[in-house]
Amino acid sequence: MLEDRTCLVSRDYPRTCDREGNWPFLNYLLEKVEVQQNNRMLETDEEEEMVVRKKLKHSVDQIDTTLSIGGLLNTVSDQSDSQRHAGDNSDSSLLIAAIGRDNSISCLIRCSRADYGVIASLNGSFRSLIRSGDLYRLRRQNGVVEHWVYFSCQLLEWEAFDPSSRRWMQLPRMNPNDCFVFSDKESLAVGTELLVFGRDLMSHVIYRYSLLTNTWTTGMSMNSPRCLFGSASLGEIAILAGGCDSGRNIFSSAELYNSDLGTWTTLPNMNQSRKMCSGVFMDGKFYVIGGVGGADSKLLTSGEEYDLETGIWTEIPNMSPVKAARDDMPATSEAPPLIAVVNNELYAADHADMEVRKYDKINRVWVTVGRLPERMDSMYGWGLAFRACGDRLIVIGGLQNAGEGFIEVNSWVPSEGPPQWDLLGRKRSGSFVYNCAVMGC
Repeated sequence: MLEDRTCLVSRDYPRTCDREGNWPFLNYLLEKVEVQQNNRMLETDEEEEMVVRKKLKHSVDQIDTTLSIGGLLNTVSDQSDSQRHAGDNSDSSLLIAAIGRDNSISCLIRCSRADYGVIASLNGSFRSLIRSGDLYRLRRQNGVVEHWVYFSCQLLEWEAFDPSSRRWMQLPRMNPNDCFVFSDKESLAVGTELLVFGRDLMSHVIYRYSLLTNTWTTGMSMNSPRCLFGSASLGEIAILAGGCDSGRNIFSSAELYNSDLGTWTTLPNMNQSRKMCSGVFMDGKFYVIGGVGGADSKLLTSGEEYDLETGIWTEIPNMSPVKAARDDMPATSEAPPLIAVVNNELYAADHADMEVRKYDKINRVWVTVGRLPERMDSMYGWGLAFRACGDRLIVIGGLQNAGEGFIEVNSWVPSEGPPQWDLLGRKRSGSFVYNCAVMGC
């Protein structure tokens, strides 16, 4: 048995991947995070190392093996040194030779994905395995999922937030043209990809961020390019429904995207055309809710359910939580419904009354269950993010009367009782959330 040692990773750890500048989370940006329980940063290397010790110990507790992660990483480090001295002629496909490839992968899928950057720097075999995406597919098959929130509060800049470690990370900057910068944009996280939809000079365009390569690329296209659609993801698939084209023609069509295959499949049309709607998965089915439709662009109160097995859309009346627009304001002034699903229960954020509401699926009515974080600000719902993040609901937004721009991340776990919001993080940033998506992988 290998000696049970803890592997310490300092900020000065020599990382070969940093020189290439294309591996995610090795160049993460640690920001000051103020939380209710602990409102100071780690100030010394010793404190950071203690956090890493606890983190690795938590990973080890979840691994069904007598070998510790610390021992494994030290063994792999020694193994890599031996391979370099031997001219790399040994068989590195075993990953961790002492336990074999299958057991190595079993251990790795239970590590936090925040550690994959360091693990990938050990040798080429680890790097190739992690960048292939196979680990994430195996995590999904084994029910190992970590949810990170990705959001943009500055044009072209995206950040990620890990609610578990309460760490902020900066993504590479996008580099589109001016037309894309000022166009309507939607975002969606599916599999290990973050998709940002907008307009280029002559057509719609999709920018894709890959967690595997830490880069933005373009070139993919839907069958029917659109904007202002409703969408949601489930594992490696996502459904996008409704929206409108460049001529503002409203769609009833929908498409399914498979991130593993990189394919778009046209689905049957909905019963009603709609744009500025929202989408969720619940009970294994996809729902598109609310929005604006009809020749006079009226606010829609209905929702539609799509059964992936039968391919049938079913209209559900009064499913939208959005209240009727004021007479002196167009329907398009309101943000799309702020909805999210946790444990197959549908919740909504009422930005006007600052309330959290829950959908009663049996009686098909919305019931108020509590309050939103009091200081959150928005403009008719725009600029406020309300998302499901694993077993918790997340609210991200700017603060009222905060002076300089700040952003806050608040969390509530519905299974623990009525809304009691925990402040997970606060940082200086733009106070308007342009786009937000949650990636679970």
